[in-house]
Amino acid sequence: MKGKKKIISLLLMSILTLVLWGCTSEPASKPGGDGKGKDNDLIVVGYAQVGAESDWRTANTVSFQETFVEENGYKLIFDDAQQKQENQIKAIRNFIQQDVDYIVLAPVVETGWETVLEEAKEAGIPVILSDRMIDVSDDSLYTAWVGGNFVKEGHDCVDWLAGYLEELGRADEEINIVTLQGTIGSSAQVGRTKGVEEKLPEHPNWNMLDKQTGEFTQSKGQEVMESFLKSYDDIDVVIAENDNMAFGAIDAIKAAGKDPGEDIIIIGFDAVKAAFEAMIAGDMNCSVECNPLHGPRVAEIIQKLEKGEEVEKTWYVDEGVFPASEAAKLIDSRPY
Repeated sequence: MKGKKKIISLLLMSILTLVLWGCTSEPASKPGGDGKGKDNDLIVVGYAQVGAESDWRTANTVSFQETFVEENGYKLIFDDAQQKQENQIKAIRNFIQQDVDYIVLAPVVETGWETVLEEAKEAGIPVILSDRMIDVSDDSLYTAWVGGNFVKEGHDCVDWLAGYLEELGRADEEINIVTLQGTIGSSAQVGRTKGVEEKLPEHPNWNMLDKQTGEFTQSKGQEVMESFLKSYDDIDVVIAENDNMAFGAIDAIKAAGKDPGEDIIIIGFDAVKAAFEAMIAGDMNCSVECNPLHGPRVAEIIQKLEKGEEVEKTWYVDEGVFPASEAAKLIDSRPY
């Protein structure tokens, strides 16, 4: 009997010890999950950025860095891929391992994302695309895309050029055009090239002499423009699929003894402040806007998801077309 009482007493003491331990100790947090509680309840966002190839990209990065701050309830883990897809894939896998709450991807190119985004999906981490689109067989691999309407930008470029040539009294002239394309396979390159090509048949007197990638950089844009100038005697228009390549083209045209903006019409894309400066200087004729300020729009999507709300798949940012005639009065209002 005494032995039985002793056993019961020991059992009661064990139960009491477990209850007390459960009341005083913190619950163990799992290594994976929703990421909350790991950084004082901040929402953790991993951003795999393309790189820093242009003024536009710098402004895009700053937009995220200024939006996803602790004061707004976020922690941003930023990764610069230096223009290499393999670096972005590695960054995404690191984000998954760190169990971030959301992944934002500005893809270098459109293809080759299926495997790593499947890994993110299996980990339960929503992926939001910024700026560039991806080509995947299953669009559930990403939650939403934020960016410019690149095809429309191409249309806007052609429409502006048609109106400008009309103003100059050159609407019926034979017009020779060269294009400095962006990184081949990127959404901006694909969309802008497509947009221009769709509109060209409306102008049978326009000739697209050549197009070649300048990789969205000023140095490569200058190099390609130098090659164009050696290959073609009569170039009327340069379409540069970002402003930085336009700046490179301007340098090449000046070095060749020609007057950019006068002898050769220069059209860029992005509408960064430096493009307005080039237009005021008379070196550039127009820039089609591609708004880089994606941070607030991505934050809006995340807040909707945090509330359990459905979000649309495609989110366009507002964009305009800015000719040289308006540059001086608008430059001070440009945030990038």
